[in-house]
Amino acid sequence: MRIRRFEWEGARETAEAVRVWAASGPRDAYDAVRKIGREIEEERDVALRRLTENLDGVTEMPETLQVDSSEAVRALRAIDPTLRNAMEVAAANIQAVAEAQVSNDVQVVRLAQDQTVVIREVPVANVGVYAPGGRAVYPSSVLMCAIPARVAGVETVALASPPAPNGRISDTVLAAAALCGIHEIYAMGGAQAIYALTYGTETVVPVDVIAGPGNVWVQEAKRAVMGIVGIDSYAGPSELMLIAGHDTNAEWAALDLCAQAEHGPESRLIVTAVEEHILEAISAATEKVAATRSSVSDAPLALVQVPDLSDAVNFANAVAPEHLELLEEDAVLQAGRIRTAGCVFAGRYGATAFGDYVAGSNHVLPTTKTGRFSGPLGPHVFRRKIATVEVTAEAAAKLAPHVDRIARAEGFPVHGESAMIRAKGS
Repeated sequence: MRIRRFEWEGARETAEAVRVWAASGPRDAYDAVRKIGREIEEERDVALRRLTENLDGVTEMPETLQVDSSEAVRALRAIDPTLRNAMEVAAANIQAVAEAQVSNDVQVVRLAQDQTVVIREVPVANVGVYAPGGRAVYPSSVLMCAIPARVAGVETVALASPPAPNGRISDTVLAAAALCGIHEIYAMGGAQAIYALTYGTETVVPVDVIAGPGNVWVQEAKRAVMGIVGIDSYAGPSELMLIAGHDTNAEWAALDLCAQAEHGPESRLIVTAVEEHILEAISAATEKVAATRSSVSDAPLALVQVPDLSDAVNFANAVAPEHLELLEEDAVLQAGRIRTAGCVFAGRYGATAFGDYVAGSNHVLPTTKTGRFSGPLGPHVFRRKIATVEVTAEAAAKLAPHVDRIARAEGFPVHGESAMIRAKGS
């Protein structure tokens, strides 16, 4: 674990200093990702297979990257019963939270000039969800992405996940896909998977929205295709910030930090506290835990002592962390002051690990300060609003002069004519 102490320079200044120090990822990712996109767009399956072999390290390339859905059903039947039960608990909680976010109400607004505007929500047609691979496999990400899409009413959900060297997707990921009723599955990962879902290939059907966490290559690809398809947010690599109180259990905090460091050396960790001895205790405990757990990577951990709790909250809002743990006595009260975190865990029992798996909140969250304008993945990502405008003859007569006046001011007189001819009637 790479630990560094930062002096307090104010919320924004300290947040920026920590961000610059902890910044990671290939500096050439932007150009490299867009090169991959051009290859997929031009060569389609040929490029996809080549990139899967080279970038995903597949040594036994299958005839097709599409996985038969029967493989997922087989995997679900074969997994350990306790794992299946845990996944079913997680799925039920994720679905309950997702269902609470969906409203099928139609909003009807009748305005003063007798026109009516109707706003309704409809699901998008096709969604692609991405479950990362590499250091680990992520059946939890399948649940987190696919269940809100299903709750939103999406008919077709496709899964992309990196294959192992034998060209196969992990059985646990396939089992999660079966649990979610996913029938369209592709053994492909990285930026090439995002571009394939966007443009389509001979094998891959293009989608309308792409969602899911991933490394900097995956997220840069999502950012590049935004506008051609919809995306959820910039979701990765993992981040965790702790606001520690005077009675914070250092060992618990250390385990929380090291748990997020399991995601890789790009994970960004921050601990802030008013008391010096709390920072020292958490730092020492984290080093001890990291040294005895082989799954914990060499992630950056920033330690920041703040003048008071209010400064800690302001610091958190400036950082906009993916996960924020409030290990304070009045955590629930303080949670109301947080505006930018992806997900807030209030109280000493609220380990981020619960949110990663079974609490019901979504673990696909905005990172790298994008929490300032985006939030957790939910059904809203897979739904869009449609407006229907009904203008009566009476409304046309009342509104047309206003249209004409504004249109002519903008230099578009025919807009005005289009409205005024209706004010005159047939």
